[in-house]
Amino acid sequence: MSRAATRPAGATAPQRAAALAAALVLALLVASCGGDDARTAPAASTLDATLVDRDGDGALERGPGEALVDRTELAHAARAGEVIATVAQLTDTHVRDEESPARVPFLDRLGGAFSSTFRPQEALSPQVLAASVRAVNRLRPDAVLVTGDIVDSAESIELAQAVAVLDGGAVDPDTGGPGYDGVQAADDPDPLYYRPGLDAPRHPGILDQAQRPFRSPGLTAPWYPALGNHDLLVQGETPVTARIDAVAIGRRMVVGSDPGLPTDAANSARAVDALLAAGAPGRSLDVPADPDRRHMKPAEIIARLAQRDRAPAALRAAAGRATLDYAFDLGRHARALVLDTVDRAGGSRGVVRSAQLAWLRDELVHAQGRALLVFSHNPLDNTAGGETALAMLDVTPGVVAVIAGNSHRNRIRPRAAGGYWQISTSSLADHPQQARALRLRRTPDGYALETWMLDHDGRGLAGVARELAFLDAQGGRPQGFAGRRTDRNARLFVAR
Repeated sequence: MSRAATRPAGATAPQRAAALAAALVLALLVASCGGDDARTAPAASTLDATLVDRDGDGALERGPGEALVDRTELAHAARAGEVIATVAQLTDTHVRDEESPARVPFLDRLGGAFSSTFRPQEALSPQVLAASVRAVNRLRPDAVLVTGDIVDSAESIELAQAVAVLDGGAVDPDTGGPGYDGVQAADDPDPLYYRPGLDAPRHPGILDQAQRPFRSPGLTAPWYPALGNHDLLVQGETPVTARIDAVAIGRRMVVGSDPGLPTDAANSARAVDALLAAGAPGRSLDVPADPDRRHMKPAEIIARLAQRDRAPAALRAAAGRATLDYAFDLGRHARALVLDTVDRAGGSRGVVRSAQLAWLRDELVHAQGRALLVFSHNPLDNTAGGETALAMLDVTPGVVAVIAGNSHRNRIRPRAAGGYWQISTSSLADHPQQARALRLRRTPDGYALETWMLDHDGRGLAGVARELAFLDAQGGRPQGFAGRRTDRNARLFVAR
């Protein structure tokens, strides 16, 4: 459990003690529930089984499956026939170098835009992604869309880890020197940070285990990335600068800011840049330097994704473009469009540029006669230029759904103006740590898009990460990121 989540910033000593005591009571109840407990290893498909906390004690256990719910806001229910395509979506995986000096976990206590700069399970992101890969492989999809925030802070070494997990093979999570160096070490006195060797729920040794190399099976289906703000921007907020890079590859890790240091919480990009580039005063650790922690510019990231050995042809063809926009077929009767919504100037809100709108217009003409699925990191209705893109989709026959990440939340809404569905999916970084399955089928007068959630298998460290994510009081559980049942497992009807 994140100790930061047990009390508000600025609480008095008695308040801190009372809040910590309450948190410990809850955490102790789940301390025996490790990653290998049978209760935390459900079938991957939530159609078969789910993870639930029936008695509110903070421990997840196997629960009943959730059948598909028919949603008929856009078309009446009809017999679902031939399967046209099966797709999986992984999003906001946030594979992170938790030992990097360029991280700003100490800003978490400011709240607001900074409320997720520290997560108690942050050292376990590659293992969670590998567990999710195993779950997705059980689906046997035709393609996997990884819709942005693949990594946490545009670091070269983060991308190397993420690609190794997704493509398969040896994965080395350790950076800097051998072993763990960071804010969760047992000797760190700051109550902001959860220390797994000392704090409840106790998991002694997991930080050392998290640094050990492991093998990932890799996705058996081709995977297609949609870029997110964390993939191209430092901490997902500010463009890469030489001064910030010097911090990243250096030895000084700031772990606690000076209480009197002013921060511009209204502009997180400016605050991150100022704190890192200026060498913020405050408590710091001396950590081993690592040149592979350098941040990459957008063109390099696009090239590395598109030119890897297992990159699909459609992705390779997009390698030289300023933005990573491309399209590919899902069999003979469906097509997927991928939009790059990252604002290179900074910030988490997306943008669709005029050149991209022209590209989209041409692709929609080319794809007529086929079912269309559109993927992006940012939901288009919360993106500059996105409403123009949606207006194009509104008048295009065959659009079934527009699917995004970024919000870390499961949500399905009808877009009446266009007769298609807008879908967002929860992250692997926060509870409920789920992927989404999408199965497109014909109906007599249109399409049915069957969608349901996939739980990872919870093996080893991935199970510990899910436990900690569930307990994190500022994470996805209290914020309702799992969504309503109709946001998770549903059969979405679309008229032809």
